[in-house]
Amino acid sequence: MKFVIIGRNIEVTPGLKSAVEDKLGKLEKYFNEDTEIHVALSVEKERQKIEVTIPVKGSIIRSEQVSSDMYVSIDLVEEIIERQLKKYKNKIIEKQQDAVSFSKMYVENDYADDEEIKIIRSKKFEIKPMYPEDACVQMELLGHNFYVFINAETDQVNVVYKRKGDTYGLIEPEI
Repeated sequence: MKFVIIGRNIEVTPGLKSAVEDKLGKLEKYFNEDTEIHVALSVEKERQKIEVTIPVKGSIIRSEQVSSDMYVSIDLVEEIIERQLKKYKNKIIEKQQDAVSFSKMYVENDYADDEEIKIIRSKKFEIKPMYPEDACVQMELLGHNFYVFINAETDQVNVVYKRKGDTYGLIEPEI
């Protein structure tokens, strides 16, 4: 596996780099050796945050963890990703015609798929063109943490969502 480690408001010391590579290196049994793991370490006040993104063909495996100690965050994020890989193995592999991003051991191992994803409610609503800022206001008025709308500037379906720290995000399709 190839690690891409960056630091935001924190210097990536050799000790931190080693801890990330050792802990997340345990995931190598699930991936091929040429899989890239993107790791962002950041510090905001007392919050030590690690974000891990693993792009694989057809999917993105991602987790972020926050604690008061970066080493604890590193431990937590590895456990979460491993749990995700085991829980959603069949769905991840089925989505891809071939499992080139994953190791043979992971593809052939049968993990218990205890929780099946069930959609229990479906809604239909009219989507009208609006600007992202207006969509954020509408989202707040509805009390939701995301809102689907047609962007008046691009005529494409977009999603605005609430982020931590009372900020907003915008998801736009890449065509």
